[in-house]
Amino acid sequence: MITPVLLCGGSGTRLWPLSRKSYPKQFAALIGDSTLFQASAARLSGPGFAAPMVLTNSDFRFIVTEQLAEAGIDPAAILIEPDGRNTAPAVLAAALYQEKSDPDGLLLVAPSDHVVPDAPAFRAAVQAGVAAAQNGQLVTFGIRPTYAETGYGYLELADAPGAGAPRPLALTRFVEKPDTARAEALLAAGNYLWNAGIFLFSARAILAAFRAHAPELIAPVQAAVDQGKPDLGFLRLAPEPWAKAADISIDYAVMEKAENLTVVPFAAGWSDLGDWDSVWREAPRDARGVALSGPATALDCDDTLLRSEDDGLELVGLGLKNIIAVAMPDAVLVADISRAQDVKQAVAALQAKPAKQAESFPKDHRPWGWFECLAVGERFQVKRIVVHPGAALSLQSHHHRAEHWIVVQGTAKVTVDDKVTLVTENQSVYVPLGAVHRMENPGKLPMVLIEVQTGSYLGEDDIIRYEDVYARE
Repeated sequence: MITPVLLCGGSGTRLWPLSRKSYPKQFAALIGDSTLFQASAARLSGPGFAAPMVLTNSDFRFIVTEQLAEAGIDPAAILIEPDGRNTAPAVLAAALYQEKSDPDGLLLVAPSDHVVPDAPAFRAAVQAGVAAAQNGQLVTFGIRPTYAETGYGYLELADAPGAGAPRPLALTRFVEKPDTARAEALLAAGNYLWNAGIFLFSARAILAAFRAHAPELIAPVQAAVDQGKPDLGFLRLAPEPWAKAADISIDYAVMEKAENLTVVPFAAGWSDLGDWDSVWREAPRDARGVALSGPATALDCDDTLLRSEDDGLELVGLGLKNIIAVAMPDAVLVADISRAQDVKQAVAALQAKPAKQAESFPKDHRPWGWFECLAVGERFQVKRIVVHPGAALSLQSHHHRAEHWIVVQGTAKVTVDDKVTLVTENQSVYVPLGAVHRMENPGKLPMVLIEVQTGSYLGEDDIIRYEDVYARE
């Protein structure tokens, strides 16, 4: 059996404003109805695959479990990284965790934000690399390039891969992301593949590679795994030893130095959706190259992406060419497609201002559901709050604000000091300043309410928690 290892801690700033630090692209439905994370988990499931192992950070842990549950996938383990240390420590942690139960078990390491339209073809490519991985090879998967891409690293083969079914080939070397002229030369040469960052190996083989080429990572990551603490079904890696691990990619730490490397070419379609240009390439387009998503309208446009993420916001393009326009409730991006790789510069500029849109998502996702701000003014704020069935907010109080709750869908079980009541649709309840309170959804459907906050300070940090079923501090 192959254990998928899904890496989902990145921020994807080149897909701002849809992808942000608080809710990055892997959890969004960029292509199709499923999120990229859900599609990745589904692609690496079925016959021959064990339950997945997931590495993520603390902020995303409940999003991961919620989206896996929606996809009908039960993870084998979810490892929580105390902070992002790049892919080498994450892969090493997964291998050390796997070693405890089956050191010869195969691990398929994959980012969780890729698009692979033909999942059966990809699974066939994985099976083509199994024998090599069982024999101690470090197998990587290379994508046959379809254009001169400057945003990917490349893999050089001794000879052109040729046509036919995927098969293991010898890897000559890794090539850094090229400039445009170099990318065109690599494409023309025919013996270069895009580096997809997907790997297949046994825990034993990759641990041997780490000991040979990056031994300094072993002690801190081993300690982080051994001292990790179970927490509500997660394994929190120990933060102190983890902080001593170098911030380095698996390519730099191990792969570029190893000699037991094998490549399986894959040509059935792939994208890492690294920028809006790649989203435009993967999206359905009309005869003039226009891709629309959400309430968007194009008039006399060519080679343009128009995407609205708000049902109440109609995005209209008129006479546009080579343009990306992405509208969110709180931010709009308009850019030339040729500058898609530079969107991260816009994020940096917003961070410098500072503007909350640089990192914060309009919907604030929590373990119990989510909320969004509908209106804000001096001494008041209005929110829509959605609570999942069976979920509960923490027992809490506030120093600076009172709250009015109006249930618009479902039933809320409300605690205010020593009084517990059921509040149904079209009913309301008042929570005075300083009162100890909690909101729960005892029903089987999502509960929706409107919250009106009034007071001198309305920040999210004005919360004193007394009890929390999600063990948040």
